[in-house]
Amino acid sequence: MSDTKVAADDRREGEVAVELPAQFDASLYFIGRIRTPWKRREDCPKNPRQTNDECTIEIDPRWTEGLRGLENYSHVVILYWMDQARRDLIVQAPRHAPEPRGTFALRSPVRPNPIAVSVARLVRVGGNAFTVVGLDCIDGTPLLDIKPYFASTDSHPDASFGWPHSGTKRHPVSE
Repeated sequence: MSDTKVAADDRREGEVAVELPAQFDASLYFIGRIRTPWKRREDCPKNPRQTNDECTIEIDPRWTEGLRGLENYSHVVILYWMDQARRDLIVQAPRHAPEPRGTFALRSPVRPNPIAVSVARLVRVGGNAFTVVGLDCIDGTPLLDIKPYFASTDSHPDASFGWPHSGTKRHPVSE
């Protein structure tokens, strides 16, 4: 379903779809697969912090040496490809929001390039696999990359966000 067009009548009220480009600009390698307890999208947690379930990330054997030293970190940044998400919506109507929002103002997997990112707690590393807590994808999701999490550079305690969260700053959008 990753590159198939979804019928316009599948859109929620207020959603806007665009025509996708005729060709891709780049290529990438899936370096492994993510094994999770969830077989269907609707079974997945809505965000990675809503679960304590362990997930195993299996790396293609050719990339195993790249895991060397990973066990020294408590958390890792996982980038993965939400291969079953539609890619043509530019405005979405999330069930939790009172009004439609632009795709780039959401963490939804529905986007032109369905790349997801999670900071996951590392549980163990062994062979060409490692186990984490803190993912939100279906079983078999393609893995794009792994990076160590550094609180000194990845955490921004002064970060804020707007809608609809009360008590937060709104950031103006340039016209």
